[in-house]
Amino acid sequence: MRLKESIAGLCIMIAGLSGCTSNVSPASYSVGSVGQVNRTVAAKVISVRPVDIAGTTGTGGTVGGALGATAGSGIGHGDRANVAGAIAGAVVGAVAGAALEQGATRQAGFEYVVQTENDNLMTIVQGANPTFTINDKVLVLYGSPARLIPDPRKQ
Repeated sequence: MRLKESIAGLCIMIAGLSGCTSNVSPASYSVGSVGQVNRTVAAKVISVRPVDIAGTTGTGGTVGGALGATAGSGIGHGDRANVAGAIAGAVVGAVAGAALEQGATRQAGFEYVVQTENDNLMTIVQGANPTFTINDKVLVLYGSPARLIPDPRKQ
């Protein structure tokens, strides 16, 4: 019976991890950002490179390990077999949970190198939308996170 419960728990974990993906869009702000003033600098995009954004938190490995230990402890007869099964199940579950989390939280994004009007270079990684191309005029919004937005004063 423990094995069925553990498999059900693993399925719930997989479904739940799809909601763990971090929002890396420059169009999304946290509640704490409301009313904050950020420094903004005009710049021009001089380089664009696609990147993968990994958002692992360790939750997948932890939950996978716990579920694996629970499932593994039901293997065999006797205390020694149960302990050995729990240890093996925890290791396998942690590895599988971490791999599932990594796959579920991976996102596409872009690394932008921009040159400001006073010739400073900055590199910013953000989500795939909006997408900028070389020579696009943008505004760099300082903050946490920093972000690029289209310059509404484009000429």
